[in-house]
Amino acid sequence: MSNELHFIAIIPARYASTRFPGKPLAMLGGKTVIEHVYRQARQALTDVAVATDDSRIFDCVRAFGGEAVMTRNDHPCGTNRCFEAYQTLRGDVRPNDVVINIQGDEPFIRPEQIKLLMSCFPTDIATLVKPFTEEDGQDALHNPNSPKVVVGDGRALYFSRSVIPYLRGIDESAWLAESVRRGTPFYKHIGLYAYSAPVLRDIVRLPESPLEKAESLEQLRWLEAGYTIRVAQTNIQTIGIDTPDDLLRAEEALTATIR
Repeated sequence: MSNELHFIAIIPARYASTRFPGKPLAMLGGKTVIEHVYRQARQALTDVAVATDDSRIFDCVRAFGGEAVMTRNDHPCGTNRCFEAYQTLRGDVRPNDVVINIQGDEPFIRPEQIKLLMSCFPTDIATLVKPFTEEDGQDALHNPNSPKVVVGDGRALYFSRSVIPYLRGIDESAWLAESVRRGTPFYKHIGLYAYSAPVLRDIVRLPESPLEKAESLEQLRWLEAGYTIRVAQTNIQTIGIDTPDDLLRAEEALTATIR
């Protein structure tokens, strides 16, 4: 039996969103957000599918020639939705499959970022981080909606909404500059994951863990269960769309790239 890995990208996309209902179908540069994400993923992979619980998103993806899978509407997170879609597409869990979970609200995800994630395998799980720079500023570093990661030996040691590691004896206003000077930057987590298919099957069965409940970060459940999360570093800043204001910023960024 061949040991060659097979990668498949699945894009979870829900219509319901507290801050921006229907955002996968929002228009950006003449195409829907979900079409942008799908086409970016297809530049890196042949096997790409959107996993959704809404017929409007399903029909939209099929209309532009993409593959879509209908899933249940009661999944607690995109990871579970990915696994259901994977089962629908593949029938069973194949040991050499790797499932890449690409957020449905990341229209600027780059093919090279997806390939960087793929280069982490074989492993249990992989994700991306981006170093914070002085230009990012203190507000970005302290933003609890932007999780931070402690990295060691190419793997994630811990994720937190707080700034980690703590620089003892250094005024917080100087933390960014000091981290750059030391060559040990703070890392921002980029919410792009890839999982070995058997690991994906197992982690969706895990109960919520204490650290996960404390930080509201599902990846802590995986670390607490003993799984390895390999980390690759990217310096590319993407624009995720969580609100209508984010969509406006994305439109401006898209216009700037066309000029």
